[in-house]
Amino acid sequence: MAEREAADVANAHEAAELVKASDHGARDPRHAWQRWMLALIAVGWSLFQVYASYAGTINTQITGAIHLAFGFALAFLAFPRKKGRKDTIPWYDWLLAAAGVATSLYIVDNYYDIVAVQGGVPTVRDVWVGSLLLAVLAIAAARIIGYALPAIAILAILYGVTGPAGVIHATPPELLQLHNGYSWQQIVQQLYITEEGVWGTPIRVSATFVFLFVLFGSLLDKAGAGQYFVDLAYSGLGTFRGGPAKASVIASLLTGVISGSSVANVVTTGTFTIPLMKKAGYPAVKAGATECASSVNGQLMPPVMGAAAFIMAVFLDIPYSQLIVYAIVPAVLTYVGLFYLVHLEALKLGLQGVPRAELPPFWPTFRRGFHYLLPVAFLLYELMWVKLTPERSALNATFALIVLILAQEAIRGARSGTGPIAGLWNGVKLTFTGFEVGARNMTTIAVATAAAGIIVGMVTMTNLGYGLTQIIGAVSGGNIWIVLVMAMITSLILGVGLPTTANYIVMAALVVPVIVNLSDAAGIAVPLVAVHMFVFYFGILADDTPPVGLAAYAAAAISRADPIATGIQGFVYDMRTAILPFMFFFNPQLLLYDVTSWWTQAGVLLTALIGMLAFVSATQGYFTAKLGWPERAALLAAALLLIKPGSVSDLIGLALVALVYLVNRWRTVRSDHRPPGAPADG
Repeated sequence: MAEREAADVANAHEAAELVKASDHGARDPRHAWQRWMLALIAVGWSLFQVYASYAGTINTQITGAIHLAFGFALAFLAFPRKKGRKDTIPWYDWLLAAAGVATSLYIVDNYYDIVAVQGGVPTVRDVWVGSLLLAVLAIAAARIIGYALPAIAILAILYGVTGPAGVIHATPPELLQLHNGYSWQQIVQQLYITEEGVWGTPIRVSATFVFLFVLFGSLLDKAGAGQYFVDLAYSGLGTFRGGPAKASVIASLLTGVISGSSVANVVTTGTFTIPLMKKAGYPAVKAGATECASSVNGQLMPPVMGAAAFIMAVFLDIPYSQLIVYAIVPAVLTYVGLFYLVHLEALKLGLQGVPRAELPPFWPTFRRGFHYLLPVAFLLYELMWVKLTPERSALNATFALIVLILAQEAIRGARSGTGPIAGLWNGVKLTFTGFEVGARNMTTIAVATAAAGIIVGMVTMTNLGYGLTQIIGAVSGGNIWIVLVMAMITSLILGVGLPTTANYIVMAALVVPVIVNLSDAAGIAVPLVAVHMFVFYFGILADDTPPVGLAAYAAAAISRADPIATGIQGFVYDMRTAILPFMFFFNPQLLLYDVTSWWTQAGVLLTALIGMLAFVSATQGYFTAKLGWPERAALLAAALLLIKPGSVSDLIGLALVALVYLVNRWRTVRSDHRPPGAPADG
C-alpha cells in the first residue's frame, strides 16, 4: 500500500512537471536572481494587463505589442529548448528574448511616426525590424508549440511572395488568377505594420479577454477551488457504478468552468481520480484516457472556455455573453455523452462503486468550499445580466476574488492560531503566485495567436479563401456533406501538430469561408456561429491527438500507461462528440439560435440527446448488454437519422433506438435465465 501511494505521488509529480513544461515553462534556474526575475516578469505582465483593462485608454495595437513583448521574454527565458539546459539561461536565449522584446516595443516607440507621418508605409528600417520579429516569432512558436504552426505560417508567406505558380505548378486556374506575388516590403507592411497580421484579431483578443479570464482561473485555483471541485464530485458520485470515472467527468466539467487549459485540468483532477479509477478496476490506459477526454472537453464549458472561444466571439462580432448562450447546450450534451460512455465502460468491466464509508460526506464537503462558487456567479452576473464587456466583467470578478482570497486566509489564520495578519500575508503570497502562474500560462497563447495572425493576414492579403472554395467545391461536387467531412478530417489532421487555439484560428481563416460559400451555393441557410462552432469542436480534439496531445501525456504520466495509447483511447472517447457538430450545423436550434417555441426547442434537445447516446452505444458496442453488429448498425443509422430535423426521420430514428433497446434487453433477460453451462449468445 505504501509503495503504491509513493508511486502515485511520483506519478503526480511527473504530470505536474509536464504542466510546468507545457504551460508554465520548464526552466528552473539554479540562481535565485534568475528565478526571481522570471517571477517578476510574469507578475509584471499580469499587472500591466490589469492596468490596461482598468484604464481602457491604451491603443489596441500598442497593447498587443507590449503583450507579445512579455510573451517573448517568457518564451525564451522560461521555456528552454527541448534538449537545452533547464538550470540556467544560456546566452542565445538572452539574445533571442532581447530581439523579441525590442522588435515588439519598436512598434510602441514608433507608433505615431508609422501611422501619422508615414501613413502606414514602412521605411527600410521598419522592414528590417519587422523581418527580425517574424524570424524570432517563428523560433518561439517552434520551441513552445511545435513545428507545425510556424511551418504553415512560412508556407503562407511563401505563397504571398511567389504567387500560386511559385508554390505549385499544378495549381488549378481559378487559384492562379488570385495574385502574382507581393514584394517583401508589402508582406512586412501587412504582417508587422498594419493590424491585419501579427497585431490582428487573435493577439488583440489574447491581450484583452483571454489574459484576464486565464488570470481569474489561476487565482481561483490557487485559492483552492480546483481541489474543492474534485472532492465535491467524488463525494457525490463515488458510490455509483464506476464512480471514480464519473467523478472524473464531473470534476473536469467543474474545473473547466474556471480553466481553459486541458493540461492543467488533467493534473488538477487526474492526480486524485486516476489512481482511484485504477483502484476500482479500470485499466491504466482507460483511466488516463477518461481523464484526458474529460479535461479536453473542459475547454467547451462556459464561462471560462479556451482562448479560441474569445477569438470566435470577435470573429463573429457578437458579445461573448451571447456566445456563452450558444455554447452551453452543446457543452452539456458533450459531458452527458461522456458520462454515459464511462457508465458503459463500467458495465463492460463489471465495476462497482466505492463504499460510502470511504467517501467524504457530501454536504459538509459542499459547504466547505461554497464560497468558491461566488466569484464564478459574480462573473456570470456581470457578463449576462449587467452586460458588461468580457474584459470589465473578468476584471471586476478578479478584484472580488482577490478580496475573497485575503478574507479566506485571514479567517484561516485566526482559526489556526497564527493570527489574521499572518493569514493576510499568506493571501498576498497566494495572489502573487496566481499572478505569476496566470502570466506563465499565457505565454503559449500569446505566441500562438501572434503566429496564427501571420496566417490570417496572408489569407486576407492573397484572398486565398476564394481559391480554396473553388478547389473544394470542385472536389466535393458541391455536396455539403462531403465538404463537412473534409473540414472535419482537415481539422483532425491539423490537430496532430497544432494546439487547439492555433487549430481554430487556421480553420476559421481557411475553411470557414469555404463552408459558408458552399452552403450558400447549395441553398442551405446556416448561421455563421454554427460553422465556427463546427470547426471549434473538432479543433478541441488537438489536445489528445497523438503525437502532440499534451493532455494525453499528462494523464499517462499519472496512470503510468503508454502516452500514445492513452491519447488514441482518449481520442476514441472524444469522438463520441463527432456527431454533435453535424447536429447543430443542420439544426442551429441546438445552439439556442433563433428559438421560436420552447416546446419545439425541448423536442430538438431530446432528439439530439437520444441521437448522441445512440451514437455512443454504437461506437462502444454496448447498450444494456453487449451489442451485435446488426444492433450497432441500427443504432448508428438511428443517430444519423436524428442529425437533421424532420418528423419522419426523427420518428424512424427513435423507433430504431426503441427496437434495439427491446432486442438488447430481451437478450439480457434470456442470458440471465440460461441454464448453467449453456453457450452464450453471440
